[in-house]
Amino acid sequence: MISGESGDRRTLVRRGFALEYVTLGWNVIGIVVLAVAAASARSVALAGFGLDSLIEIGASTVVIWELSGTGEDRRRLALKLIGVGFGLLAVYLLVQSTWVLAVGFRPHHSPLGVGWTAVTAAVMFALARGKARTGAALDNPVLKTEGRVTLIDGLLAAAVLLGLLLNSLAGLWWADPAAGYVLVLYALREVRDILFGEH
Repeated sequence: MISGESGDRRTLVRRGFALEYVTLGWNVIGIVVLAVAAASARSVALAGFGLDSLIEIGASTVVIWELSGTGEDRRRLALKLIGVGFGLLAVYLLVQSTWVLAVGFRPHHSPLGVGWTAVTAAVMFALARGKARTGAALDNPVLKTEGRVTLIDGLLAAAVLLGLLLNSLAGLWWADPAAGYVLVLYALREVRDILFGEH
């Protein structure tokens, strides 16, 4: 019986690794796609979402370390570094979004950005569900927490997508920096939870 339970646990751990590697790979590709889309459209929201993808890579790396049985001190340090990364993201987006609104800068349409954020939202929602179920089965709070981060990543992709569509279809240019402010609020919440919460 114990051997069977151990086998089930190994299967769940392998599934956890697979979910994190898919998240990692998706975000690595996403950084390149979003950099191209943000540069061509001159979009603050896409640039911010690209930076968020970079931070998500760090979050997935933390979980991979934890699933590998890495020490607690290293995990704490990694979480702090992720918190600092989110803080820098919030400052960048706050300054950029405010500047864009103040000068009335109009971002261009971005079919690539629309397509990528739409697919990313669907992928992140599926990954978040898998991480929540696997984390619960393993009783692993780190995997469950990172699953919530992935869920929020999907919601952020949807928010950026909405801003891009409002700009492209209705000419509401301010929707792009407004989506940037949504990312600011998210980043600040993550800073609070990571640096001042209990892990």
